[in-house]
Amino acid sequence: MTSAATSPSTLAKRLLPQGAKDVVESGIRAATTASAGLRQGPDFLVVGTKRGGTTFTWSTLVTHPQVMTTVPAAKNIKSPHYFYRYTDRGPDWYLGHFPTRAARRRHAARHGAAVAFEASPFYLFDPRVAERARALLPAARIVMLLRDPVVRARSHHQERTRAGVETLPFAEALAAEPERLAGEQERMLTEPGYYSRPWDWFSYRTRGEYAPQVKRWFDAYGRDRVLVLRSEDLYADPDDTLGRIQEFVGIDRVGLAGAKRNRGRPEDPMDPALEEGLRAHYAPHNQALADLLGEPTWW
Repeated sequence: MTSAATSPSTLAKRLLPQGAKDVVESGIRAATTASAGLRQGPDFLVVGTKRGGTTFTWSTLVTHPQVMTTVPAAKNIKSPHYFYRYTDRGPDWYLGHFPTRAARRRHAARHGAAVAFEASPFYLFDPRVAERARALLPAARIVMLLRDPVVRARSHHQERTRAGVETLPFAEALAAEPERLAGEQERMLTEPGYYSRPWDWFSYRTRGEYAPQVKRWFDAYGRDRVLVLRSEDLYADPDDTLGRIQEFVGIDRVGLAGAKRNRGRPEDPMDPALEEGLRAHYAPHNQALADLLGEPTWW
């Protein structure tokens, strides 16, 4: 069987200059957008949190035989970022990223089921996304992974530093966070098309205040359609956690190649006083999450 990575169309694209590739991809996207009426949106969304295993979950689940990739398959993407960044392109553009109903039927005939999904860690944190997703995808299921907020904040800062967009040390970045984020959520709620880089990039502390984020999705979809998992469980036993996701979205529970590779990136030691302060900050937020979930506190 020829894989997407070695298909003739993919090999041909590798030989084309970038300008020609852009034309080809633009043509493909125009065709898929035009056929949006023949397509079905994703069956489930993996919505975050950032630095909580979203990418690992996506990259592993796409190897499941009953999962279909985004369109075109040779350029499978984790997310088209529609619900917070590209809503102006319209629902047909979004649906054009997913397989046709006919392709789903053929896939299901071969594999016993056919589902599609996307994954974006910003979907959990953007206050507009849950309702937008519900309006377009009312039957979807929602998967979220939540990581110890102290460790998540540190990991987020290290990722932004490695990316070259953060120049402040961790303690200074935390101190600067209120000013950096001031007014951003209000602007997002009043300007539907606004994408806030500060809200995405520099929300180290705020992003770990999970209860309001989870509640938005509960309110939009109902608790029975939202699966909330701990990132630490994914790292400790990826087969079990991924298996729970597979069962939740209605596909066969199978072991997936590579599921043992992710243990969570070790983070550099944190200043004890800084960590203690973050633990104190998050204590009421963790309790609010526990109350919402009806479970003991996770961290």
